[in-house]
Amino acid sequence: MSSVELPAVSREVRLAAYPDGEVTLDHFEFGESELAAPAAGEVVVRNDWMTLGSVARDQMNPDTKLPIPVFQPGVAMWGRTVGTVVASNSDTLAVGDLVEHFSGWREYATGDAHGFFKRDRALLPGPEYFLSQGPTAWHGMVGTAGVTEGDTVFVSGATNGVGALAGQIAKLKGAKRVIGSTGSKEKIDFLVGELGFDAAFDYHEGPVAEQLAELAPDGLDVVFDNVGGEQFEAAVQVASRGARFALCGALSGQHGSSDGGAPRLQLMSAITKDLTLRGFATLHTPDQIEEWNAQFGTWLREERIVFPHTVVEGGVAELPTAFVALLDRKYSGTVLVRMS
Repeated sequence: MSSVELPAVSREVRLAAYPDGEVTLDHFEFGESELAAPAAGEVVVRNDWMTLGSVARDQMNPDTKLPIPVFQPGVAMWGRTVGTVVASNSDTLAVGDLVEHFSGWREYATGDAHGFFKRDRALLPGPEYFLSQGPTAWHGMVGTAGVTEGDTVFVSGATNGVGALAGQIAKLKGAKRVIGSTGSKEKIDFLVGELGFDAAFDYHEGPVAEQLAELAPDGLDVVFDNVGGEQFEAAVQVASRGARFALCGALSGQHGSSDGGAPRLQLMSAITKDLTLRGFATLHTPDQIEEWNAQFGTWLREERIVFPHTVVEGGVAELPTAFVALLDRKYSGTVLVRMS
């Protein structure tokens, strides 16, 4: 067994109670767990970076309809993380290896080595790049919607971690025009000026269907929907015949009491326009993740894509505050917390 000197305890964030409405800091509590040397076949990992996503809000709902386990009160939460092996009692991982895993919301993670996935540090510019939401954006835009040359594409919720990459992927695959929705003038400038979207609009500034029709006078060929609600309904109205919808999320109905997760579908429009509406889950296989990381690394080296992300400093102590801010849509791109 090899290791570096370990602290006696690891700090962690636990769910204090299930929220009934908006999430506040009162729904979290801090705790400590004893940190011991790894047993046979185990490793100890120092968590270096963790990504925050709105899906954790669904995991705080004991009645969630998503096929994922929910957090339990009084128990440490979990999330997607990259870290460095600092103690190993395994033949498959060595001290210093970079690994990706799902035991976030804590300073250190201990477990069977097979639950940690080794990553090649040389593949991407930094370890945090392995936490991009590119596998979801790639799978939805390419595998589900089948974006191709000449398409006019609409990405709702385009400034979140998935949407910001999905729009860039569409352009790289030859889309003629990519349109994004967001919530402020500043974010419109971000989408068009920094990410290369052809156009963007603020969904607060009038009926979405009217804004979409103005920006896509010839209709939409591909819709990558992160939002649901009015934006989904508007996209159906503006869609061209044969348009393909990749249904990724329903942010407008995910928080609070909004019914955005249950939009009305103009059924005759969907039928007469021959629309394809296809939801997709984000339970990616190792092969899909490796495929994205290789493609991502190539595009980054060629300077054809950027990784829009927000870095939050402060480690474990800052996680609850950062998560509440994420739900309030105060960030752009993937939200990354520097853990160490």
